[in-house]
Amino acid sequence: MNTATLPAPAVAGSAPHRIRDATTEAPWVRVLLIALALGFMTLFLFVPLITVFYEAFKKGWDVYLAAIVEPDALSAIKLTLLAAAISVPLNLVFGVAAAWAIAKFEFHGKNLLLTLIDLPFSVSPVIAGLIYVLVFGLQGWFGSWFIDNDVKIIFAVPGIVLATVFVTFPFVARELIPLMQAQGIEQEEAARVLGAGGWQMFWRVTLPNVKWALLYGVILCNARAMGEFGAVSVVSGHIRGQTNTMPLHIEIVYNEYQFAAAFAVASLLALLALVTLVLKYLVEQRVKKQLRADHDRHE
Repeated sequence: MNTATLPAPAVAGSAPHRIRDATTEAPWVRVLLIALALGFMTLFLFVPLITVFYEAFKKGWDVYLAAIVEPDALSAIKLTLLAAAISVPLNLVFGVAAAWAIAKFEFHGKNLLLTLIDLPFSVSPVIAGLIYVLVFGLQGWFGSWFIDNDVKIIFAVPGIVLATVFVTFPFVARELIPLMQAQGIEQEEAARVLGAGGWQMFWRVTLPNVKWALLYGVILCNARAMGEFGAVSVVSGHIRGQTNTMPLHIEIVYNEYQFAAAFAVASLLALLALVTLVLKYLVEQRVKKQLRADHDRHE
């Protein structure tokens, strides 16, 4: 028998034992960490969520429906959907263009563009709203021109859309850039060798490879657009029935002690958040499958 092929016996302090000791916790430690995580999620996530729906339906279905179909509430819902319907497609176009340029090409100012994309993550939404007021408000840089031409930006729908676009534009680009960089440019180069043009490469090679990450970014962008409060609050003027989105409407009716109405509209936002989480999870799984497939193909 050739003993040279037998594995060497493990000795105390050997590397495999040290690795196993470093990565394996005692059962009571795992139970404690899981209990802490579940307790934290229950206290700060599940209990508030259940409370929202409980308070919304506490006075009955009729009161709930009356709060939803109330004219100011309907106006807030329509404005929220309108702002999302405009800002999300704009960010979709910008995000895809920016990610394609950053991941597939080398150019001067690339790092600056990446920094600008991350700007809404580092600037308070309230500050962004104040900047728009400074630029487009009545006392702003272009305020007199807008007054002379009867153009309303601040305290009107355009200002709300601008603020929403600003706070949401990183989401699509930031989901696409890492995936496009990981995929490289080999497939585009092969398509170019075969005679494909720029648009053909984009529609038939680049876009199909990132479609799930793109959808993931759009879902996050839409969720932020509908739930934004700070920047929209500054530029809206809180005009009831005209410039209040759902978060602003909830704040107003809650401050007026109309708790049933506030929680009814809040339950709609919570429901949208839950739907977003489900869609996010499903798309996230597809993105992971795509990343694994790309990794296996490159190997």
